[in-house]
Amino acid sequence: MKNPIETERLILRELILSDAGGMFELDSNPNVHLFVGNNPVKNIQESIDMIENIQKQYADFGTGRWAVVLKENNEFIGWSGIKYITNEINNHKNFYELGYRFIEKYWRKGYASEAGKAFVDYAFNEMKVEKLYAYADAGNENSRKILEKLGFHFVNSFEYEGEIEVWYELTNPNSN
Repeated sequence: MKNPIETERLILRELILSDAGGMFELDSNPNVHLFVGNNPVKNIQESIDMIENIQKQYADFGTGRWAVVLKENNEFIGWSGIKYITNEINNHKNFYELGYRFIEKYWRKGYASEAGKAFVDYAFNEMKVEKLYAYADAGNENSRKILEKLGFHFVNSFEYEGEIEVWYELTNPNSN
């Protein structure tokens, strides 16, 4: 397991099976899934399976989504992190993507930006990634604002899995 990343209010660490309850609370909420396919999970086994799939990504690619927990009480509030995407999305394949998802009661508190900034720094300074990408549902204004606050630049709109998405990129300022 990689060392956790600490921010002012958060601890970012690899997901473990004991996060399944928090993952279920997150992904069973239809409001959370409004802009990510409208397909909330129905039982905790789906959350366990998701964590196991993410742990396989750690093994296969050395990266993946991490748990976001509050420093003050170690409470799971969602996930964020860098995922290596191998399938083709918006004419890109084999790329690093920043993502995040939080339990609804933790929305609009700056946690996505705080975690996102830490992962951008991690991707560029530790992983030495040349470019980071992100995409969001075109209608998800809050997610788009977070990406722009993190320095991502809008590239284009595209259709993915029947939805209109917006594509963003961020170039490592340290790369040539």
